[in-house]
Amino acid sequence: MTISLKKDIYNGTNGISKESARLWVHPSPQSTPMWTFLNNMNKKYNLQLRNYEDLHSWSINNAATFWGEVWHSTGIKASKPYQQVVNESAPMFPRPSFFEGAKLNFAENLLFPAQEVDPASPAIIAATETTRETVTWADLREQVKQCQAGMIALGLKDGDRVAGYVANHTNALVAMLAATSLGGIWTAVSPDTGVHAVLERLRQIEPVLLFTDNAAFYNGRSHPVLPKVSEIASALTTLEAVIVFPTVSSVDTDLSSIEVPSGKAYDYASFIKLGNPLETLTFKQLRPDHPVYILYSSGTTGAPKCIVHGSIGTLIQHKKEHMFHCSILPGSRLFYFTTCTWMMWHWLVSGLASGATLVLYDGSPFRYLSPTDPSTSVPDDLAMPRLIDEVGITHFGTSAKYLSVLEQKNLSPRSVLSLKTLQAIYSTGSPLAPSTFHYVYSAFPSTVNLGSITGGTDIISLFGAPSPLTPVHAGEIQVRGLGMAIAAWDYTGADITASGEAGDLVCTRPFPCQPVSFWGAEGEKKYRSSYFDKFDTCVWHHGDFVRFNPATGGLVMLGRSDGILKPAGVRFGSAEIYNVLLEHFADEVADALCIGRRREQDTDETVVLFLKMAEGKTFDVDLVERIKAYVRKGLSARHVPGVVDECPEIPVTTNGKKVEGAVKQILCGLNVKTSASVANAECLDWYRNWAKMHA
Repeated sequence: MTISLKKDIYNGTNGISKESARLWVHPSPQSTPMWTFLNNMNKKYNLQLRNYEDLHSWSINNAATFWGEVWHSTGIKASKPYQQVVNESAPMFPRPSFFEGAKLNFAENLLFPAQEVDPASPAIIAATETTRETVTWADLREQVKQCQAGMIALGLKDGDRVAGYVANHTNALVAMLAATSLGGIWTAVSPDTGVHAVLERLRQIEPVLLFTDNAAFYNGRSHPVLPKVSEIASALTTLEAVIVFPTVSSVDTDLSSIEVPSGKAYDYASFIKLGNPLETLTFKQLRPDHPVYILYSSGTTGAPKCIVHGSIGTLIQHKKEHMFHCSILPGSRLFYFTTCTWMMWHWLVSGLASGATLVLYDGSPFRYLSPTDPSTSVPDDLAMPRLIDEVGITHFGTSAKYLSVLEQKNLSPRSVLSLKTLQAIYSTGSPLAPSTFHYVYSAFPSTVNLGSITGGTDIISLFGAPSPLTPVHAGEIQVRGLGMAIAAWDYTGADITASGEAGDLVCTRPFPCQPVSFWGAEGEKKYRSSYFDKFDTCVWHHGDFVRFNPATGGLVMLGRSDGILKPAGVRFGSAEIYNVLLEHFADEVADALCIGRRREQDTDETVVLFLKMAEGKTFDVDLVERIKAYVRKGLSARHVPGVVDECPEIPVTTNGKKVEGAVKQILCGLNVKTSASVANAECLDWYRNWAKMHA
């Protein structure tokens, strides 16, 4: 049975402003790891830090001391100590080294956390629509050791790229841990992604191993994956092996169609038996900035950029966020609804380093085990809240879109479920609407810390974070993350943080989770142009619009400020849409402009695709449906534009570059000045009229 809420509980009719209401304070902040850290800093350095604002200010003004204390307080495991935390006088670009001189292994820190755990206790609880699996710490270490043996037998070397075309399950995590334990670099793409989009990414990084699912299971049925794997493998000339997981047991794993250019395909059981069994786990000791992950971000032109993240930056940033900001410790059960492509998967799995049990989920968030036949699932709006109760989740992460769907359905999980273990709900992917803040505190236990958070693929972590020392206010991210010197700047480079006006989100001082590089020959040039060319001074320009509330210190995110699209938290570049049009519709469409529209009143970003038709060609419903079908097939369902319309002209600069930024600002209703030089500026009036007509 599903119980619904009455709207007047959370729609603001009680006289509390939805935008400024204080919704939560921690019942005992002095019991938290963050307070313990603050108190220890006061004692050690004779400080008088009283609250979070004091601690944050100290953390950015004393970067070397702060990050050194985080290293020791969170228990970073290293075989060789560092010689210097960071040179505080170094610019942000080129990226300064952190913890130079140390030797460590990323996977070792996850598999053997500093806070001791019982080897017989759960490290992983893996769930799907129809299955449950518990993996102990001892089991997880054994599985990683077996996977290491297969990789060693195939000659994996440190620096080799290992790719996953995988869903969020135990085997995917095992493959990542095995790869990074040997110095390999892990990258992953969700198996619902089309062949074209996969190859745009993997061709650039030239992987030697590809792990893949035999099939995907979603919304009550299986979906084939191996036919796409056959196309992908044949196009990757560097591949030495394709390894197939038996992810969907009801689907046969036929390897005969998979041709590997420089090797062969294996089922996973055969792969782990390729070499001699290892007596102990192997952890190659590497420099702190040794790459562990490649993630993908897209600009407005060209192929997706390959962002390389290093070991210590990823590890120490995640441990700081988990332990201090989220109070995640041994005994915690951490869940995030995510694919392996999204940076939140990487954030989730680092929870092992704090001794937490991970809850991995693959499937629809609206299906749950059938009460009459547990091998099947049935539609259930409360499937994820039921999972919270079933496995005892303490920290539940999801997207803003999911919470808004629950809100729209007017559901009240706490009316029918205990939810007694739940301590926090985290939301990201897009800004969380004020009404949804109120909804969560009515529909879930009012004791939870609702943490709307922001960061991104670029930093594999958070700029805006939760805090146990700070209240939750409706519509706001609680705090700037410790050690993260973020601010709002206007287009001239003036700091407007204190004014409460909207501006570009910037970070003005180095931080350890800056990417170590962009992959490829043009990597350094792409790195600089992505973050450091916006302003004359060398500061990180993140590509988001933000305003800070001077009264609370909270952040309000206002959407992307560049050509990157981010509907429902899925981040991609307009170039990916343009490439589909160029490949399939060049005879019909002369040009196009793809914009992400998110106004302050919207709960999510909508992708709007404007088409300038070729001479003599007609814009009609059939064309729109064909474009959507090709985008869905070649990229994914999440790339499909929400609105497709015809336009008379595409605004361009004097050198012919599309002016996406100016149109985005017009569509979003943001009065933010742009320095773009538009050669045909008169055509912007058409977009202003369009925005008014579609307000």
